[in-house]
Amino acid sequence: MGDLFTPGHIMLVIIAALLLFGPRKLPELGRALGRTVTEFKKGTRGLADDDAEPEKTKPLPVAAEEQPKA
Repeated sequence: MGDLFTPGHIMLVIIAALLLFGPRKLPELGRALGRTVTEFKKGTRGLADDDAEPEKTKPLPVAAEEQPKA
């Protein structure tokens, strides 16, 4: 099977986007898509960091009546 995205396919998508949205709206849509992808990457990177490092928390204080006697 050939490449998924050939230059011909990319040109077809660009022409279709121009026809659907117009040349004035296309840069705005591109910026919005770029911001969305960036936020998604930040979110997934945060999830990967959470899995990689164990959570660093302080132990909870024990109430006076629950402490073992020496």
